[in-house]
Amino acid sequence: MKDLLIFGTGQIAELAHYYFTNDTQRRVVAFTVDGAHMDGDTFQGLPVITFEEIEQRFSPEDHDAFVALSYSRLNALRREKYLACKDKGYGCASYISSRATVLNDGRIGENCFVLESNVVQPFVTIGNNVTLWGGTHVGHHSIVESHCFLAPYSVVSGNVCIGESCFVGVNATLRDGVAIGANCVIGAGALILADTEPGGVYMAAGTERSRVPSSRLRKI
Repeated sequence: MKDLLIFGTGQIAELAHYYFTNDTQRRVVAFTVDGAHMDGDTFQGLPVITFEEIEQRFSPEDHDAFVALSYSRLNALRREKYLACKDKGYGCASYISSRATVLNDGRIGENCFVLESNVVQPFVTIGNNVTLWGGTHVGHHSIVESHCFLAPYSVVSGNVCIGESCFVGVNATLRDGVAIGANCVIGAGALILADTEPGGVYMAAGTERSRVPSSRLRKI
């Protein structure tokens, strides 16, 4: 098993370092970022190397990469850096928590981040560079295409297809059999009962503040 390089020095990179170190046999040996974003030469006690020179210091023959970025620019930044790692010849590792229930016979692509308490049912297919944050449910025979981000406790019912580069927010629910077009944003708490058009934004109404202040509430 190759040693691991992590792209990024933010909170998700810190989490990736924790998970790979404590829940896999991988050894993280360095972090990397674009030279324009270097703000120090160490992170988590390991060297930070500019991405422009990374292959001279840590060859693709001996190292894999993991791109630890969020859904910035609707996953476009994570996609860009994942493809850049591939262009340099790196294989991209996936992290699948030992505390997740994953029953789809390994149909999970590269550079995926599957955190604890996820449920991935049989016959699910997950593409490359997909993040399933903690507590997500992906129902049987569903497809999550590449470069998606599913936030905590989102529910994907059975036989759903989620197109590339979608974001599904916290506690969003997708009913069985729907197709989510590419590049959609499904907001926190949204309920999707029918197919969505590519590039759509689907937001649930937020809870408004009551006119009664908390100081006037009783029995609390």
